[in-house]
This record gives sequence, structure tokens and C-alpha cells, in this order.
Amino acid sequence: MHQSHYEIVIHAPREKVWKTMLEDATYREWTAVFNEGSYFKGDWSEGSKMLFLGPDPEHPDKEGGMVSMIEKNVPNEYISIKHLGVMKDGVEDTTSDEVKKWTPSHENYTFTDVDGGTKVSVDMDVYEDYKAMFDEMWPKALAKLKEIAEK
Repeated sequence: MHQSHYEIVIHAPREKVWKTMLEDATYREWTAVFNEGSYFKGDWSEGSKMLFLGPDPEHPDKEGGMVSMIEKNVPNEYISIKHLGVMKDGVEDTTSDEVKKWTPSHENYTFTDVDGGTKVSVDMDVYEDYKAMFDEMWPKALAKLKEIAEK
């Protein structure tokens, strides 16, 4: 597992950036960079189950995604997502050998005040097979988040 780090400075208050990143409508906008049609089911409270879903890239007529939980939530400061498995064809998989290669893994967002705005830092555990993909997509996703939050 590789630890990847991405960050961006957004010229907006922390509360606005937090809200933009996590509210349903704007979440769908910035995460479309990863998968058009992305959305979540659940809520961001500590200990809650979250499903991060969207069209399965291999089978666009079907839905796929991640099975996760919110491990830590400090509003407007920090959120830690613990990924536990995948959702495929409406079935949660948290036990297969394929899933066990990369679970559990974390995706953490830190929001820090900086002169003139908010620095958003993303630290995540990445299975080596996906590192290049995330290195390409995260900067684009953060740029989209910045565009939305600065409106």
C-alpha cells in the first residue's frame, strides 16, 4: 500500500469548503471527475456506514462503488473515511481475496486556514495498481472543488 498526498488552496472559508466537499449536490459535481454519476448513500457522522456509488465503468448499466465507514469527523477540520470493500451488482464484498489486498484503507481530508482561504489536504492509502490513476484524477477533482467553492 502506498500513501498518497494531494492538496490545494481554495479562496473560501473553511466552513464553505467543507460544505462544498460533503453536501450531496456539490459532492456529485466534484467527484464526477472520478466517475460521472458518483454519489453517496449515508451520512458523514462518525461511525456511520457510507456507500460511495456510481455507474460501474465496466458495466455502465450496473452500479458499483465502495463500502466504507466514517471513522472520524471533526466538523470543518478533519474527516477520515475507512474503506472496507466494494459494492458490485448490488452486493457488498468485504471478504474476497481481491478486496483484502487493499482493505482496510483510509482516505483522510484535512482543512486548514491559510492566508486568504483554506488548504484542503487529502491523504490516502492507495493500492499500487491504482496509484497512477489517482495521481492523475485527484488534482483535477480538487481543481473542480476549488472552482465550485470559490463561486
